[in-house]
Amino acid sequence: MSTATNDTIFAAVGGHPTFTRLVDVFYDHVSRDEVLIAMYPEGQELAGAKHRLQTFLEQYFGGPSTYQDERGHPRLRMRHFPYPIDFSARDRWLRCMRAALDDVALPPLYEEVFWDYFQRAATAMVNTAGHEV
Repeated sequence: MSTATNDTIFAAVGGHPTFTRLVDVFYDHVSRDEVLIAMYPEGQELAGAKHRLQTFLEQYFGGPSTYQDERGHPRLRMRHFPYPIDFSARDRWLRCMRAALDDVALPPLYEEVFWDYFQRAATAMVNTAGHEV
């Protein structure tokens, strides 16, 4: 497993503890959203989903390659394809992530980088026609 260097976004925002908080707050909001929580096969048990999201985000932002080591290429669209994701689900997901991002209170430059990525990634997962909220 590779480790992060000090010149990564991962390191600049506080490393593993920051991503742990982000993912914990995100899934706290997801667990209270009836539409989103229904998409998780394990239902209320979200430990696996938390681990996957955290290791993915840590790697994406320059942290350790744990996600790649455990799961291979992310293939986000393929992995999300079994779940009907419309624009309403995207917006719900983004509301949960926005709350988590606000909670961790990153410096403005990094907050902007994270939010831009989350918006683009969430839109890329849309695979079903639906109505905007």
